[in-house]
Amino acid sequence: MIVVIGGGTMGAGIAASLLAAGQRVRLIDVETALLTAARARIESSLLRLAKRDPDLNVGDALGRLTLATGHEHTECSLVVEAVPENLALKQAVLAELEPHCPDDAVIATNTSSLPPTEIAAALRRPERFVGMHFFNPVPVSLLVEVVVAERTSEAAVEAARGWAQLLGKTPIVVSDHPGFATSRLGLALGLEAIRMVEDGVADVDDIDTAMRLGYKHPMGPLELTDLVGLDVRLAIAEHLEDRLGPRFSAPALLRDKVARGELGRKSGQGFYSW
Repeated sequence: MIVVIGGGTMGAGIAASLLAAGQRVRLIDVETALLTAARARIESSLLRLAKRDPDLNVGDALGRLTLATGHEHTECSLVVEAVPENLALKQAVLAELEPHCPDDAVIATNTSSLPPTEIAAALRRPERFVGMHFFNPVPVSLLVEVVVAERTSEAAVEAARGWAQLLGKTPIVVSDHPGFATSRLGLALGLEAIRMVEDGVADVDDIDTAMRLGYKHPMGPLELTDLVGLDVRLAIAEHLEDRLGPRFSAPALLRDKVARGELGRKSGQGFYSW
């Protein structure tokens, strides 16, 4: 049994990937309505995966999914926390969860930018805690960034690598530095692309086309920003600016769009209309 906490875009994607790999999943969120929406996301992801894999039985996979609004002792081997990017929230959720976990369970956070070492400060046994940064959309993304906190054990790192490989993904191992490897590099490119729009260098589509065709990126940095969420990009930028300095300062255009509710694909409008 794997426990996933948080049924948003990332949590539902992680749950779908685990179910598709034959695992039993217990998905926890705070409200029944949120769990209902998460189950719909999971079913939609599984149906898309089944088009590529005729051996995947969507009904069987959904039958291995349990939904819950509270914690209870579960004989799980892995917990993946995927709640919003707020340090205090993640610490509170994991501190509440830990007493319900078996002693040998690995506890992972899906944070894309917050320091796992600081998140782990809320735990009694931080040595079993590790970062597992999945990428959106989780079911088809091939990468998991395994982030080693100050007290993470080698056993926890190897367990995280093994789970990533079980899901058909390639793990990379990085130390606990601001932005890790992927968020730091991806954000730098995304912020510069937004500044280029501000400066009138080129329009949105041409900037993205330049990176797709010129550098073989699967999608341009502005389309990716829409997919990730402009609010998420802004939060990561503010965090990295605080830790690494003004080179990660968010452009005014990004702040203005977030203030107007133009958050990308999830709101229907970002740099593109969805």
